Amino acid sequence: MKTNLSSQITLTRIPTKYYRPENAFEHSVLTRLEKVPTTIYESAEEGSFAIAKEVASQIRKRQEAGMSFVLALPGGRSPESVYKELVRMHKEENLSFRNVIVFVEYEFYPLPASASGVYTHLKAELFDHVDILPENIHYPDGCMPKDAILEFCASYESQIQSVGGIDCMLLGIGQYSNIMFNSAGTLQSSRTRLVLLEGAARKEAAATFVSSDNVPAGVITMGISTMLKAKSVILMAWGDDKAKVSADTIEGKISDSIPSTYLQIHQNAKAIVDLSAAYSLTRISHPWLVTTCEWSNKLIRRAIVWLCQKTGKPILKLTNKDYSEHGLGELLAVYGSAYNVNIKIFNDIQHTITGWPGGKPNADDTDRPERATPYPKRVLIFSPHPDDDVISMGGTFRRLCDQHHDVHVAYETSGNIAVGDEEVIRYCEYLRDVCSKYSPDDTAIKEKAEEIIHYLRYEKVENNQPERADVLFMKGTIRREEARHACRYTGIKDDTHIHFLDLPFYETGLVKKNPISEVDKNIIKQLLEELKPDQMFVAGDLADPHGTHKVCLDAILAAVDEIKDEEWMRNCRIWMYRGAWAEWEMDHIEMAVPISPEELRHKRNAILKHQSQAESAPFLGDDERLFWQRAEDRNRATAELYRQLGLASYEAMEAFVQYIPLR
Repeated sequence: MKTNLSSQITLTRIPTKYYRPENAFEHSVLTRLEKVPTTIYESAEEGSFAIAKEVASQIRKRQEAGMSFVLALPGGRSPESVYKELVRMHKEENLSFRNVIVFVEYEFYPLPASASGVYTHLKAELFDHVDILPENIHYPDGCMPKDAILEFCASYESQIQSVGGIDCMLLGIGQYSNIMFNSAGTLQSSRTRLVLLEGAARKEAAATFVSSDNVPAGVITMGISTMLKAKSVILMAWGDDKAKVSADTIEGKISDSIPSTYLQIHQNAKAIVDLSAAYSLTRISHPWLVTTCEWSNKLIRRAIVWLCQKTGKPILKLTNKDYSEHGLGELLAVYGSAYNVNIKIFNDIQHTITGWPGGKPNADDTDRPERATPYPKRVLIFSPHPDDDVISMGGTFRRLCDQHHDVHVAYETSGNIAVGDEEVIRYCEYLRDVCSKYSPDDTAIKEKAEEIIHYLRYEKVENNQPERADVLFMKGTIRREEARHACRYTGIKDDTHIHFLDLPFYETGLVKKNPISEVDKNIIKQLLEELKPDQMFVAGDLADPHGTHKVCLDAILAAVDEIKDEEWMRNCRIWMYRGAWAEWEMDHIEMAVPISPEELRHKRNAILKHQSQAESAPFLGDDERLFWQRAEDRNRATAELYRQLGLASYEAMEAFVQYIPLR
């Protein structure tokens, strides 16, 4: 079973020469705008293995010299794969940590006695699985008295210096360029201290504590000067959502408004990123500015869209002078004139637009993104959570139903932990009152409702323990019925076309999920073999802050990989949509479905059927807009970009990219 096929999607876009130069000369040409030495790996796993290998090498060198090795470690999701690999190396390759001294980089404060912070997380991920000496682990105590904080911060810096300073510091990076919890405005001279969590930093910390309401008031964090004194620093960044901040850090100007840029003045700092996080680096996103290019259709489209935005002109008004002045003279040499490039790209983008996402019957489909036959098609929409279908492609979903295709929806996870406790209380009170009215002698349901209400109101403690099974059932049921309601509103007439897969990896009762397994893949494979769809829609949005979308996509692609040679699967087209977190870049869009004002209103109403995910949803993320607002803004922005390029003007558009199974 292939468990990480989603990471291969990026590889179809980016030539190897841009991220793996053949020689030192090519490397210097490609990276001349990068101020932090940067290595790009094809996946987060490969990057994590490289970091773990380097750390292990440094540990062993110090062991051979009879010296200790001082390591500074962060919490968060970015280093988890690094820690996993270090544990494997300890168990399988005899990597010892007995000479390692660890300083934890930050800890939330104040931590309730029941809450687990960064140190607890590191114990579970790393310390409990290796032979590090307990006395060699140093960390801020999130429960220390307030009057002890100042003295602790000073002594923490002294402790670091007393063991010879930090030999290697691993760092993640926040979406707002915070290093550790040094946010915008942090001085270069800052040391270990208590900072209050406000604004963006608080939103980012919410991923650790389920919601922003549970985030402690502050955090004790090492400072920028602490980082700059480390002998070596390794910055890691994985995923689409780290692309912009990685580019700002590596190529931008040093500024206290972007604290991560201070890495540029470190004598021995480097960045290790995956292709997704590297996407906004010049050599990946705009390679024509630093090297000669391999001009694929997608790269030409990206260059022309960029040129339109630079000049403020639509495609068909671009001139030879525009190309020459903006580093795109190569295209003039290849195509002879601006007009030839312009008309090619204009037609290319024009052909992505279709009002028939399932294919237009009895029509010439030569230049259409989807085939005319078969008609009607059996369509299967996969939705990671019970609302991603309508949030991400609600207009297309409705259009497919209106055009009489046989539409099925498969909800991959229950989404139960994303329901707030107050929603469960409200539904249990309703259930209790209905039972009292119509079945007063049947006390079992009424008593269960009362029990859950009492537990949630008076007994429940936020202690990072799995949620009770009965509460999870109630939360899952709420989301399931909301999904049914939204499906019926959108156009599905038969409840047998609504499938709830409840993939086991999700059912932990915690924010942290289990890895993908054969069981998850087989559930999806069984559904595919049962339905044999002609067309599939899957969530290709990997920026979901809790990673569920990625795991769901990997499960689907693993199932597809095993049946890709079956005849019906060869004839099935797979379209990827993006969710509430991002949109496809113009150079990758292969199908764009226009949405009228009326259809956009219907889409909003379908999203609003998911009442538990409105304002009280725990996982709205760092975007203050509600899901329907994000969706409308994103869809309108896509339509506006098409208009700016000189194409037809629509109210909104939903965009899709085709996935072709690897062979």
